[in-house]
Amino acid sequence: FFCLHEGESRKEVNIEMNKFNNNLNQLIRNTKYEITSIMLRLFINIFILAIIASVQGFIIPKPSLSIVQPKASSYATQLHSDSSVGTETPSSSAASSSSSSSTPPPTVDAKEAVKIFGRLAEKYIMLDDSGGMCCYSACSDCEFRLPDGGYKMADQSAARPKWIPSYDERKFVSVGKEHVSNWSTGIFCTGPSVTKGEFVERVKGMSFSPPLGGPYVSASSAGIENDFVLEKLFELLADDKEKLTRFRMGKRIKELGNGSEGLVWSDFIVALTD
Repeated sequence: FFCLHEGESRKEVNIEMNKFNNNLNQLIRNTKYEITSIMLRLFINIFILAIIASVQGFIIPKPSLSIVQPKASSYATQLHSDSSVGTETPSSSAASSSSSSSTPPPTVDAKEAVKIFGRLAEKYIMLDDSGGMCCYSACSDCEFRLPDGGYKMADQSAARPKWIPSYDERKFVSVGKEHVSNWSTGIFCTGPSVTKGEFVERVKGMSFSPPLGGPYVSASSAGIENDFVLEKLFELLADDKEKLTRFRMGKRIKELGNGSEGLVWSDFIVALTD
């Protein structure tokens, strides 16, 4: 932008250009010096601060995040305090109630039942409650025949114990026969009635023979270890009374046998499991 004006020579222009370049170079050097000086002073200040921090234990605080914990409600606090003193909470009470209601009642084991049946059942039974008065001559007006015209069998026998007689003692005077049931002498040996405890112990003390009906149990393995079935039989025979009499036992055996003179296994197990 240096132009030759009128009256100026090339030499004078060159001198002016040199002056301008010198001034520009000086300005650049001064600017660089100022920038370098500023950076140097900044570095020195940072270095001094670092030394002070290490000597005096200066710690730059870090921002912290505080988490606000929710305040427990009064109901939750009450539940916690109740559980600490042993009070059941609603959920624990419901759980205990459901667990107690879901417990199944004990069931009658057929093998345990047959151990009892084999003690009370017998091989011989007197069936004709008329005492053998029928002459078996097909009399049309015989009062000792069955309603359908059939004959009442006077007595029956089996190879193995089959019936629990519904009587304690029966006699056929006309034919000179007499029979006393095992349960009468085995259970009511000291009197006409027994308690539940006496009934259980005396039945357990009776001899066992494998009966007709039910699962097979040998005499060597017929020991009664669980009294549940025996106690249930007592309640069934005593009809919720505290004591069982000899007369009531005979009556209930006939009722459980649907009117038959002897209680067989099929009716016996149905009565216990009904």
